[in-house]
Amino acid sequence: MTNITVSFVKSAAGGDDFIRDGLDKIIITGRSNVGKSSFINAMAGVNGLARVSSTPGKTAFVNYFSVGGRLYWVDLPGYGYAKVSLSERKRWARLMEDFFAGLDGTARGLMLVDIRHKPTEGDLDMARCFRDLGVPFTVAANKSDKLKKSQTEPALALIRDTLELDDLPLPFSARTGDGKDRLTDIMGLRKGRI
Repeated sequence: MTNITVSFVKSAAGGDDFIRDGLDKIIITGRSNVGKSSFINAMAGVNGLARVSSTPGKTAFVNYFSVGGRLYWVDLPGYGYAKVSLSERKRWARLMEDFFAGLDGTARGLMLVDIRHKPTEGDLDMARCFRDLGVPFTVAANKSDKLKKSQTEPALALIRDTLELDDLPLPFSARTGDGKDRLTDIMGLRKGRI
């Protein structure tokens, strides 16, 4: 599909750690158990590029991945996991505020939601954040392999209506590769700008 190499660059804890070099960024968001790491690995075609944990809420930093040296995938910490302490949630909130406050280059959001469930308050907040910042975003409905074909369309419609989207979200499965081709351009895996 593509010969563009995706590689891990760094984890940023905030402040001066953030990469501010003007390159375009795809900002990957989602609740902590939605499968962001599996999504990144599947899209890059590299097992283990992003660490997959059996314990949700492990991404505590902003992780940068270089896409052919042309742009970055920026994996933000997951939100909405109840077992994370209040102090840790506050730290994550400050981290997000600092990240978005200094955003440079062209940015596009890629928000992952679980196709099996109605979007959460955290998902609604994230969609509002992108809109308030004027950052265009795409929603991918992950774990599409978990539903029967007859369940997929109503599930996508519920996500669209809840998040007040113009279009249906794109179904995706890291396990089967469903939706990968449709996300290739959005994720900057073909030459050209995002």
